[in-house]
Amino acid sequence: MERPSSPQLRKLIGVGNYQFGQGMGSVLFNGKVKIECSRKTGRIRHIYYQDQLIATLRPKDGYLALTPHAASIILSNVKHPANLVVVETEVSDAVKAGGDIFAKHILRANPTLRPGEEVIVTDEESSLLGVGAAVLSGLEMCAFKRGVAVKLRKGVKQADHADFEV
Repeated sequence: MERPSSPQLRKLIGVGNYQFGQGMGSVLFNGKVKIECSRKTGRIRHIYYQDQLIATLRPKDGYLALTPHAASIILSNVKHPANLVVVETEVSDAVKAGGDIFAKHILRANPTLRPGEEVIVTDEESSLLGVGAAVLSGLEMCAFKRGVAVKLRKGVKQADHADFEV
């Protein structure tokens, strides 16, 4: 692991701002982050903060895949991030364990969310449950009563175990 160079840090901040909203890149990637690059290509692969993995830069599309640690950083700095999905408290244990989220359990979601976007999942008390990818748009998540709305990548109970990989 190494400290990112200025161009690498600018790239990470730019991707964070584009993907999560203006200013979010600076929230996630301050000067204390470290990066791990691919041995084959030399491109940024993993981003660490305080020796914990916070994100992976996906080589296919150049977007960031967050870990629960990164989601907690975002939630501690921004009251209502644009990529937030709120679910019923009664399903929080299943979500923490890594279960996908069905539309009938979603209470709130940003109407501008699109399928495939990275989302942060919390319960009604704003407790972090996990991170994943939206399957439905934000409007559909709130309107539909059937089907998977969020494909959870990592629940907070899973975060303590194996390394995060996309």
